[in-house]
Amino acid sequence: MPNHKSAEKRVRQNEKRRAVNRSNRGSLRTQIKRLRTALTAGDKTQSQELLIPTIALIDKSVNKGVLHKNTAARHKSRLTMHVNELS
Repeated sequence: MPNHKSAEKRVRQNEKRRAVNRSNRGSLRTQIKRLRTALTAGDKTQSQELLIPTIALIDKSVNKGVLHKNTAARHKSRLTMHVNELS
């Protein structure tokens, strides 16, 4: 338990930020899973439609601090490569 008023505030802030980060990370993972399931099903049109919003969400995650920029670049590169292999 925090002993100071500032420590209590820090605990409250950390809880709020944790909730926001979990939400952002969860939506990112869900979007990537949707794209990967379309890829494994071999659905060209759906995978091409999902690629652009997925990349946009990955970029937003980098700006929000959820992902490291190199990790995001790796995800974008690999997902784009897999979509291009279907075409």
